[in-house]
Amino acid sequence: MDRTDILSRAKAYLAVEKDEHFASEVRALIDKDDISELEDRFYQNLEFGTGGLRGVIGGGTNRMNTHVINRATQGLANYFIKTFPDKASKGSLSAVVAYDSRRFSDVFAEATALIFAANGFKTYLFTGLRPTPELSFAIRTLGCDTGVVVTASHNPPQYNGYKAYWNDGAQVTEPHDALIIDEVNAVSDVKTLSKEAAVASGRLVLIDSEIDEKYWAMVKGKLFRPELIRERAKEVKIVYTPLHGTGAMHVERVLGDLGLKVITVPEQGKPDGNFPTVAYPNPEEAAALKMAVDLAEREKADVVMATDPDADRFGSAVPGPDGKFVLISGNQMGALLADYICLSRKETGTMPGNPAMIRSIVTSAFSDRIAASYGVKTVECLTGFKWIAAVMAGFECDGSGEYVFGFEESYGYNVETEVRDKDGVSAAAMCAEMTLYWRSRGKGLLDRLNELYSEHGYFEEKSISKAFPGATGGATMKALMTRLRSEGLSALGGKRVIRIRDVGERVEFDPATPARKTAIELPSSNVLQFYLEDGSVVSARPSGTEPKIKFYISCPVPVTKGLAEAKGTAAALISSIESEIRAVLDSAKA
Repeated sequence: MDRTDILSRAKAYLAVEKDEHFASEVRALIDKDDISELEDRFYQNLEFGTGGLRGVIGGGTNRMNTHVINRATQGLANYFIKTFPDKASKGSLSAVVAYDSRRFSDVFAEATALIFAANGFKTYLFTGLRPTPELSFAIRTLGCDTGVVVTASHNPPQYNGYKAYWNDGAQVTEPHDALIIDEVNAVSDVKTLSKEAAVASGRLVLIDSEIDEKYWAMVKGKLFRPELIRERAKEVKIVYTPLHGTGAMHVERVLGDLGLKVITVPEQGKPDGNFPTVAYPNPEEAAALKMAVDLAEREKADVVMATDPDADRFGSAVPGPDGKFVLISGNQMGALLADYICLSRKETGTMPGNPAMIRSIVTSAFSDRIAASYGVKTVECLTGFKWIAAVMAGFECDGSGEYVFGFEESYGYNVETEVRDKDGVSAAAMCAEMTLYWRSRGKGLLDRLNELYSEHGYFEEKSISKAFPGATGGATMKALMTRLRSEGLSALGGKRVIRIRDVGERVEFDPATPARKTAIELPSSNVLQFYLEDGSVVSARPSGTEPKIKFYISCPVPVTKGLAEAKGTAAALISSIESEIRAVLDSAKA
C-alpha cells in the first residue's frame, strides 16, 4: 500500500469516526507524517471473525475503536432482524451487553447497547463490569436473542475485543458466524440513540443484582458436598487473584458464602485495564501468578486460584512436598476436575445414564482414560468453547450423550449447562470443594494427580507459539500451514508419524499411503495433527484471536518403572520434539 492509499484511507476514517479520542490519534499521525504507523492502522479492516472482534485499541480501521464497534453491532443487529423477521416486526427482539475491566470497555459496551436499542431490541446493559460467563448466563436467564461481551480475555493491556453470542448463550457458530460477517461488511449506515432516549423508551434496561444473585445461586448449586463444606470449610485457606479483572466480586462472594477463607492479592484486587502488576493478565503464565504464589507461601495457604480479566479462565497452584507452590496446568486441572466430578456423581448417585465429557482436539487425552474408568465417554470438538457448547446442545437435541463436564487445555472449564462458555467462577468453586474433599482424606491435589498418573499412565504436555505480527504476518502463517500440509512431518523426536489428521480438509490418513484418506466428522478448521507411533500427538494451529501459530505436544508414557522415570522419559521426548518444531517455525517465510 503506497502513501497516497494510506492517507486516503485515514481521511475516510476521520470522516466517520465520531469519537474524538480516536480521531485525534489519527490526525496527529497524519500531522507527523508517520506513514509506518498509519500503514499498520489502515492496511486492513479489523476483521469481524467467527468469534467477533479482537485488536489493539486505537484510531484506525485495523484497531478497536468506536467506529469499528458501531459497524459490528449494526451488522449483528441486521442479521438478527433478517433471521427472526416475525420477532423484529413485533419489536420483541432482545439483547444483553456486558463488559470487563479493559480500557474503553464501558464506552464500547454502551455504544453497543444503544445501537441495539435504536434497532428495536429490548436491550439489557449491566451497570458495571461483569465476567463473560455471567453474560452467557444472562442470555439464557433473560431469554435474549443475542448478547455481546466487550473483552479481550487474557490479552495484553493494549487490546480489547467483542464477543457475539447466539440465543442459547454460546458464541455464534456456523452457519451464522459467516453470515453475520457478511452483514457487518455490508453496513453503510449505523442507527443509534442517546442513552436518555433509550432508557425513556424502555428499550434500554439497566441490570445488576437480579442476575448476580441467580448466577451465584446456580454456581453454588452445582457443588456435590455442601455438608462437607459447612463442616470443614475453615480447614482450607485460599489465596486468590482476579488479575485486575472482573472475577473478584463473584469469586469472593461465592467462596465467602461457602465459609471458605479467601485472601485476595491486594495489589491485584481492583479492576484496572492497565494491568499494572503483570505483562500478560493470563493465568496460564507463571509470571502472572507470582504475586499470588508469594503470598500463598507466606500465608501457608492450601491453594492459589486465579481468573483472567473476564473471569472465564481459571488457573491454580498448590504446595509441593517442600512447601513451594507448583503450578497446575490446564490439562492437569481438567483431569483433576474430570476425576472429581465423575467420582462425586458416582458417590452421590447423580451420574446420568449416558454420561459424556467434551474436550477440544488439542487437549490431552489423559482425561479420556480417567473418564472411561467411570464409564463416561469423551467427545472431541474443535478448539474454542463455542464448539464444546455446540456438542452440549447436540446432546440435548439427539440424546447422544448427557453432559457432565467440558474443558480445554487453555484453562477453560465448564461444570454446568446454565452457562455455555468456560466459567472461571464455577471452576474456582468446584476446585475449592475438590481441595477440601481430598484434604478430608489426607491428600493434596498433587497426591491425587500422581495417583491418577500411576493408574492411567503419565502424560506431559507443552505448547509452543510464535507470533507473526504486521502486514505480512498472515501470509507467513498461511504459507507455513500450506507447507506443513504439502510436505508433512514424517517423524518427530525420533518417533515415526503413523497418522495425520487434517481438520481443514476433514480427512485423516497414514502418510505411508496418503492417497487413502478417511473422512472425519469434525467441522473444517485450519488444524493439522500428527500422531506418533508411541501415542504422542503434535498439533499445529494458527490462533483464532492473535497473529501467531501454536503447536501443542502431548506425550503419554507408561508408568512401569515408577513415576520419576516416566517423567524423565516424557521430558526428554518433549525437548526433542520442541527443538524440531522451533526449527520449523524459524524457517517460516511469507
